[in-house]
Amino acid sequence: MESPESSYISSPDATPQQSESNKALDSGEVENPTTFIKFLVSNAAAGSVIGRGGSTINDFQSQSGARIQLSRNHEFFPGTSDRIIMISGKADEVLKATDLILQKLLSEIHSEDGIDADLRSKVRLVVPNSCCGAIIGKGGATIKSFIEDSQAGIKISPQDNGYLGLSDRLVTLTGSFEEQMRAIDLILSKLTEDHRYLQSMNAPFSYPGILFAGFHHVPYPYVLPPVGTSAYNAVSYGPNGVGAEIENSEEDRSYSITIGVADEHIGVVVGRGGRSIMEISQISGARIKISDRGDFLSGTSQRKVAITGSERAIRTAEAMILQKVASVSGR
Repeated sequence: MESPESSYISSPDATPQQSESNKALDSGEVENPTTFIKFLVSNAAAGSVIGRGGSTINDFQSQSGARIQLSRNHEFFPGTSDRIIMISGKADEVLKATDLILQKLLSEIHSEDGIDADLRSKVRLVVPNSCCGAIIGKGGATIKSFIEDSQAGIKISPQDNGYLGLSDRLVTLTGSFEEQMRAIDLILSKLTEDHRYLQSMNAPFSYPGILFAGFHHVPYPYVLPPVGTSAYNAVSYGPNGVGAEIENSEEDRSYSITIGVADEHIGVVVGRGGRSIMEISQISGARIKISDRGDFLSGTSQRKVAITGSERAIRTAEAMILQKVASVSGR
């Protein structure tokens, strides 16, 4: 049986069609055009937005008239553990739904953390790199005017070339709820004027072909040195969601290493029902195989953990495994 959340997770087929936005522009609906906004929410916050049995998200959609979608569990924005929420519809509908969601999230923070929540809350918008120039403006004039108008802090992340295929950047807004909403209004109005932004409405929530990096690498003795085995094709997704094959690059060659993990710590690597090892594999892009019980590295009581994939995938998977082991070793 499907969980209540499954109706609201995204897929490329479920995203609004580009033709709808084009029709809106062609018909002269300039004052209230079709548009969308994406921002990040934690996994816990995503559950709060959905509500029991989907009650909250249904209510927000009814109140605003906008469509609200969330990325699936473990479909995170690269370099974070946060899911992506997308709101689409007419401009006023999108702003109304954003208002409802952010108020809901802010109330949750208030209930947990008290009166200082407003000062520490922030909104991180997901914006195509090709559209960030419109927000910045010539010599930074546009972003300066937005900051003065809204009184919110606005910071655009640098383009991260560490993630193959990543064409989005984060625009972080800080300040009070009213300041953040004013900044969102200004930014969304500017982005909606850019046809490239509307075209990116159809881009998938996930980032296929991207190998997540950025974890602290803990040195560990390899039993087998990395040995090139075969090349495979990676898929890079551009801002319009069109895939392009990148063949035989050095970064994409497949390697294999084996590390040792103490037998008593294998459980934390595998996780309940295999959840942890599946998550590590999904996030890193590596294939992970653990030896059977009693099959140890020679002269040790450590189980063999074979990791196969690109160099970056292996580094990421190894670091994630060692972080999990370190967390229980520390206790």
